[in-house]
Amino acid sequence: VSHLCQVAGVSRQGYHAYFSERRRQIRQERESRDMALRDFVLKAFHFKKRKKGARQIKMVLSGHFGVTMNLKCIRRIMRKYNIVCPIRKAKPYKRLIKATAEHRVVPNHLKREFKQGTPYKVLLTDITYIFYGNGKRAYLST
Repeated sequence: VSHLCQVAGVSRQGYHAYFSERRRQIRQERESRDMALRDFVLKAFHFKKRKKGARQIKMVLSGHFGVTMNLKCIRRIMRKYNIVCPIRKAKPYKRLIKATAEHRVVPNHLKREFKQGTPYKVLLTDITYIFYGNGKRAYLST
């Protein structure tokens, strides 16, 4: 046993403690508790026939089933029993919005040469935010 413990990098005391009757009982109790929690998580996962992630499972458990569960515990149960939420595909219209002229960066043709010699050839503006009242905001553009 001592040679195998040395190869595995485990102390003899740790090896014997792992296989002690008390530790086996603790592991068995933890496994049965995890199985009960897994049933709750699966019930919330398939609630309304839509698969959910850990945050939504937490909300469904507390809102509809009255079960309070830690988010880390839900993630641990999902990882342990291979409960995977499908990743949603990106919405295609977001790419279209980014491609519009409204959101693109225009090239700097002026290159900080503000005095052109001809009046009204170059017009510049600046926008300032003025806060007033209870969180209200006004815009000042010159």
